[in-house]
Amino acid sequence: MEESDSEKKMEKENLGTRMDPPIGEPEGSLGWVLPNTAMKKKVLLMGKSGSGKTSMRSIIFANYIARDTRRLGATILDRLHSLQINSSLSTYSLVDSVGNTKTFDVEHSHVRFLGNLVLNLWDCGGQDTFMENYFTSQRDNIFRNVEVLIYVFDVESRELEKDMHYYQSCLEAILQNSPDAKIFCLVHKMDLVQEDQRDLIFKEREEDLRRLSRPLECSCFRTSIWDETLYKAWSSIVYQLIPNVQQLEMNLRNFAEIIEADEVLLFERATFLVISHYQCKEQRDVHRFEKISNIIKQFKLSCSKLAASFQSMEVRNSNFAAFIDIFTSNTYVMVVMSDPSIPSAATLINIRNARKHFEKLERVDGPKQCLLMR
Repeated sequence: MEESDSEKKMEKENLGTRMDPPIGEPEGSLGWVLPNTAMKKKVLLMGKSGSGKTSMRSIIFANYIARDTRRLGATILDRLHSLQINSSLSTYSLVDSVGNTKTFDVEHSHVRFLGNLVLNLWDCGGQDTFMENYFTSQRDNIFRNVEVLIYVFDVESRELEKDMHYYQSCLEAILQNSPDAKIFCLVHKMDLVQEDQRDLIFKEREEDLRRLSRPLECSCFRTSIWDETLYKAWSSIVYQLIPNVQQLEMNLRNFAEIIEADEVLLFERATFLVISHYQCKEQRDVHRFEKISNIIKQFKLSCSKLAASFQSMEVRNSNFAAFIDIFTSNTYVMVVMSDPSIPSAATLINIRNARKHFEKLERVDGPKQCLLMR
């Protein structure tokens, strides 16, 4: 599929839409310009054909839900192009007879995160011919200046030896061209494994991958498009790319202590990936962040189908109150309170008053400040 002149011009000028517009900007606005100070991070998404790369990307970045990924086909390109800053359409995806989405060659997408951070996502098709080209004629182009390699393994692959061979070839190319890149391995489609076997199978794969990755280090995640594990993995990946994350966490902690919150979470606005959090009280559910991400994103999608705009939510019972609200132009915040003596209005005012400060923190080149006001 050839790029139009307008698409090539957008690529050249680095213009386009953001996934989710800033406060006050209408959905699908084309007028938002990518600033010259944008910090680009190259992310390689690799794995054998049919491993699930394109399906997971469509869920995280293109607002698909799991049950819709079987009929992705070439339509994902249209949605990615409309939702992301920029998407090169020189490649395409098709669905095979068993419902696997196959990506041909390399598809480039630019996804904006937190103001100046832009993920330059390279979704590399997994057919054997393409994989061999990546390690020969395209080696320098593919593996140069990589910040993150995400390699996806189909847990039920019948060609595990070939999968490992391609992964090892990726590591050799990374070691030569981008030795400081962070490596993530996603053992995908875990929902297809019997529940009582999942821990054992994942542990065996993780040990094999870590041994194979030396001298590089890799982080392994079990994932499925049908539960919160996909959000957990991608939240961890994006967390590694945020340039001022320690400063952000310090200020989030100060904010939580000032307003006497049990817990404060910060979500990226378009994807609802958790990018930072602070808890003052121990919580029982270790998967709560990803579950909340999944639930709120689905609710947000339901709102959009009804032409309604999701902005905020308050959930309350006898034990706690949870507030989810737009925080900055790029984030949502969730504040959990258990003190019944603190009225809802006070918490909402505190959220509103902290917005301007956190807007400054999102700028990569912004001033180093600390939230100290009461």
